Amino acid sequence: MKFIRSGRSAPDAIAGNADRRALIVGAGVAGIAAVAAQVLHRRTVEAPVAAATKAPLAKGGGYQVTPHVLRYYDTAKS
Repeated sequence: MKFIRSGRSAPDAIAGNADRRALIVGAGVAGIAAVAAQVLHRRTVEAPVAAATKAPLAKGGGYQVTPHVLRYYDTAKS
């Protein structure tokens, strides 16, 4: 079996491995933080949106022809 020397001394090789490990751990922590932030953001945003969409339907509202809707119909015809 032939051993190939990398040109680094043992302490340098260990320090390089530690740097790579720190990078991988840091990336994992950043990923977990991003997922947690997304989950917390969805919880705070979806609740008011759901309440806002139910309110007009409970009042008897629903589809309404507004100037915006009429403008859309005009652009969709052509």
